[in-house]
Amino acid sequence: MTGFGKAEIQFENKSYVLELRSLNSKGLEINARLPVHVREIEIQLKKSIGKFLKRGKTDLNLNIENISQSSAKTINIATVNQYIEQLRSIEDGDRLELLKIALKLPDTLKTEIKDFDESEIELIESLLKKAIDALNEFRSDEGKILEIEFNKRLVNLEGLLKEVEIIDPERSTKIKEKLKAALESLPSEVDQNRFEQELIYYLEKYDITEEKVRLKNHIDYFKKTLDSETSNGKKLGFIAQEVGREINTIGSKANHAGLQKLVIQMKDELEKIKEQLLNVL
Repeated sequence: MTGFGKAEIQFENKSYVLELRSLNSKGLEINARLPVHVREIEIQLKKSIGKFLKRGKTDLNLNIENISQSSAKTINIATVNQYIEQLRSIEDGDRLELLKIALKLPDTLKTEIKDFDESEIELIESLLKKAIDALNEFRSDEGKILEIEFNKRLVNLEGLLKEVEIIDPERSTKIKEKLKAALESLPSEVDQNRFEQELIYYLEKYDITEEKVRLKNHIDYFKKTLDSETSNGKKLGFIAQEVGREINTIGSKANHAGLQKLVIQMKDELEKIKEQLLNVL
């Protein structure tokens, strides 16, 4: 959701520069910095942003400068006279010298700002729309980069899952051999029927067939959702949670050093996906 958009124009001896900056956020949060004389349309501008931007911490900055010669600043006579009187109370001196000092002090110059009209509101709205378009284009370019990153991580997950499928039969055989050796080491004779029942119980307990199938389905669903034209950030987040749940279950049932290593690698790939999902709308 990181993005930047800018639009500017000169109209009726004024320069308008509007900027939008967006950072990652679960919802839409808009902060606006506007000139004093147009702050009454702040809510209107925020509503316009809300129509096009669904998520992100967004900063709106509008700067308006009068570039005409007639916009020269005027002297705030009352303030200047007050400064001169205060200076005289400290040190009596030539009024011209005191005037030079007073003019360098704050608020001695002012610019007359006229009220804005409907045409200026329309101009600002059009600038905002251009800035939003530029920001969305920025986001779209970033999204293409993220898509490549997601697909890379998904391919890695699929490769690790294939390794899990290869190692799983060997793991099951070792579990059987381990249980059989443990039973044979017992001093008393073991009932063969009971042994088979216990063996079936433990094999079912450590069986990861369902987890492998669900994990594959979740990865496929993530890829399908990623290819959709609509905004899917939250949905992809939910799918990633399900992927993580299946990986964790495989890890808890592993009972095999090689499989545990693959689980750790899958968790690492998933964590990289989750980090980047914060950037998706």
